[in-house]
Amino acid sequence: MGAGKTTIGRQLAKSLSVPFYDSDKAIEESTGVDIPTIFEFEGEEGFRDREQKMLQQLTQLEGIVLATGGGTILREENRRLLKENGFVVYLQCSVERILERTRRDTQRPLLKADNPRERIEGLFRQREPLYLSCADLIVDTGVLQSKTVVSKILEKYKSVNR
Repeated sequence: MGAGKTTIGRQLAKSLSVPFYDSDKAIEESTGVDIPTIFEFEGEEGFRDREQKMLQQLTQLEGIVLATGGGTILREENRRLLKENGFVVYLQCSVERILERTRRDTQRPLLKADNPRERIEGLFRQREPLYLSCADLIVDTGVLQSKTVVSKILEKYKSVNR
């Protein structure tokens, strides 16, 4: 959340001349409602079910760049799908930078908390080990410009996929 998945994903897809998909946007398009509405009516578990089904569809596509929601990694099946079907990049970002980038965003259900910093820190503790377990590459997006991040990803991706 706030690490730059969409921005970097779009730039990366453009550099590779392949389509870009955002799993959250694909869920919104398939349901006709936004993510906060899904959370409101189905709860987080209902959203995660939809997210997993969408990931199953999207990981079957070849030659794409895919940005997933930050919580996609929570389910073991999702981690398996990502590792088996793609080159996984963990866009690492500090809690401070995430707070800066998301402070005015009202469309993030998991940040609707009395203490957003505490909430982000809790999500980070829960998710980071899972991100690390799946990542083929880790890039810190809190300190690097998006162009530099894309260059680092391309360099590593090309060295692995010769």
